[in-house]
Amino acid sequence: MEFNHADLFEGIADAIGDRVAVVCGASRLTYAELDAHANRLAHHLASAGVGPGQHVAIQLYNGVEYVAAILAALKIRAVPINVNYRYVESELLYLYRDSDSVALLYDTEFDDRVASAAPQVPALRHLIAVGGATTVPGAVAYEDALRDQPDTRGFPARSGEDTYIIYTGGTTGMPKGVMWTVHRLLFAFWNPTLPRPDRPEDVVRMAAESGPLVMMPVAPLMHGAAQMATFVAWAMGATLVYTRKFDAAEVWRTIEREKVNSLTITGDAMAIPMADELARGGYDTSSLFAYVSTGAILTGTVRDRIQALLPHAMVLDRFGSTESGSTAAAVAGSSPEKGLRFAPDVENVTVLDDALRPVQPGSGVLGQVARSGYIASGYYNDPEKTARTFPEVDGKRWLLTGDIATVEEDGSIAVYGRGSQTINTGGEKVFPEEVEAVLKGHPGVYDAVVTGIPDERWGNRVAAVVQPTGEKPDPEDLDAHCRKELSGYKVPRAYAFVAEMKRSPAGKADYRWAKRVAEDAAS
Repeated sequence: MEFNHADLFEGIADAIGDRVAVVCGASRLTYAELDAHANRLAHHLASAGVGPGQHVAIQLYNGVEYVAAILAALKIRAVPINVNYRYVESELLYLYRDSDSVALLYDTEFDDRVASAAPQVPALRHLIAVGGATTVPGAVAYEDALRDQPDTRGFPARSGEDTYIIYTGGTTGMPKGVMWTVHRLLFAFWNPTLPRPDRPEDVVRMAAESGPLVMMPVAPLMHGAAQMATFVAWAMGATLVYTRKFDAAEVWRTIEREKVNSLTITGDAMAIPMADELARGGYDTSSLFAYVSTGAILTGTVRDRIQALLPHAMVLDRFGSTESGSTAAAVAGSSPEKGLRFAPDVENVTVLDDALRPVQPGSGVLGQVARSGYIASGYYNDPEKTARTFPEVDGKRWLLTGDIATVEEDGSIAVYGRGSQTINTGGEKVFPEEVEAVLKGHPGVYDAVVTGIPDERWGNRVAAVVQPTGEKPDPEDLDAHCRKELSGYKVPRAYAFVAEMKRSPAGKADYRWAKRVAEDAAS
């Protein structure tokens, strides 16, 4: 066996084949059944000419088909490519082309978009439609693709150096494909509470000897966090539970029905509607013992509310990125509005200053959070961004995450925000995350995104896009609320109120959109 996700899954399926591997709605497959299902799809892809190193795009909502598509690609040493299902034609064209995908699995709900974009990409030569009849010329129905294909394996040997790509949708630009070797990917996202395996067989043994766990990634599988949560859960021999789309009521119904033990979300965008729904009552959450946010940090007020609603569960924040893996846990009592601090729980995590030297603990010097060791290989089709983000210092390769931070005297890392979003107003730096967290502590604010807009005197001024809880709050009231927690230069000078905040399916803020909305309101 290799430290390859397909090898590991097959070994686990052989060891605990009768255990349920995946549940989504009415679909429920054991490890053995999912393995056989993915084998059929893998054989179909191979028969369609998809070979090692070629890219298979997946434009699906959550479901058994998504999980099978990832496994099928890995089984034949192809590379799964996640596609944001909200993308319109121009964005799809960019991703299809940038990823060099040769095959596409798509939900028939996206027929119109696929029919418009796919014919403009000659390299995209094989289409598989999931979910019923399709109007896209030349597409094969998913059921037909699997029909008459063997459910046995018989695939070529794989390697721990096989490629895995996760397209990450940035907050300011077009998404980039983050490249990993599967070996490094496995260890970068490994559960820090588990012993690190020396041999692939150790992973299989760990899964076989584990107790019955039920784990639920709430984020969509088109987000890297949900994909990695899936593989981590399988290494623990767990049952994975998904909902097709994010709906807070359906999430809680599923938790109650499937007796979910642990779930992962991505920040306030999911936590707030889940808290609202849970507060209405009527759900049995007694099985739940861990509520984890990864990929986006919970504000203190939201975390406190979740904890009050789930007094029997641990509410945790994890720090990391698509490029770095999971690297640290939030220090108890820290939050974006009070000061966000993390304690690294993997090796080779530090803060590097502008000269790419480690920041001394307690010095107060700001730098970027950096990691070496198990990090991504770079960005697909972007050598310039790869060189900037993954510099080599004294023979050691680092990842610069873009998170601005310093190192406290106790060795914890105090994170202020993303450098790319920092607002420079009159020479003072404002980190939007801090202001957003304070705003969301106001009872009249359901959600908030903070950005900088041009100002003749200060260069930029702080502006906030606010989704009210009910009636639109008075800007003067918001101003007074912020001044209790923030220095004057951090307080928003302009507000734009919207009926619904625009965020990615995984909860990430769309800062380009927020800037346009704030500028329009200010004018």
